[in-house]
Amino acid sequence: MMKPLADCKLYTFVDTAYLRGRAPERVAQHLCDGGADLIQLRAKTSRPDEIRRMAEAILPVTRRANVGLVINDHLDIAQEVGAEFCHLGQEDFFGAGYTHVTQLAKGRERIPLGLSSHAPAQAERALAAGADYLAIGPVFATNTKPTAKPVTLEYVRWAKANLKGPWFAIGGVNGTTLDAVLAAGATRICVVSAILNAPDVTRACAEFRRRLG
Repeated sequence: MMKPLADCKLYTFVDTAYLRGRAPERVAQHLCDGGADLIQLRAKTSRPDEIRRMAEAILPVTRRANVGLVINDHLDIAQEVGAEFCHLGQEDFFGAGYTHVTQLAKGRERIPLGLSSHAPAQAERALAAGADYLAIGPVFATNTKPTAKPVTLEYVRWAKANLKGPWFAIGGVNGTTLDAVLAAGATRICVVSAILNAPDVTRACAEFRRRLG
């Protein structure tokens, strides 16, 4: 059984931009071994059929470890393969004309949804739309999203003071910045490059897990 979303602290990624020839399912296994609570498959430049294949290869790994799989951007793929979550950006949800998560079910059981947010007004709108969790960021400048303007620790402090549901700080969270992010009030984090670029993914993951407590 996957742990409840409220108990998930470490949100990691199988991001094709950082795989460097490694098999997605192998990286997912390292993340599971390192204590990840959630793993997002993010493949910005891959075709839908490639993403579906990757998701189908990763799912048995995450299921064995009771880790939730999140599919980025592709709700239909998340529904078809039976992933635990889908994650969408503001433009993919509100920009596509949706106003509430119930509109995404399309005759199937609704899949839990995470939404990105870059400002308090976006966070409030996402919660009002029924998002199951929020991503708060990018806190710092990050090569993962080079054009995104950092929201700074101020937004993390705002989230701590104002948000009731689960939220994850994302963007430039690494071994150096983690303490500041936690001090600002985050209890859940997303980590991409600091884990995927580490020489030992499992060990890097386990270190974040340890520091989260």
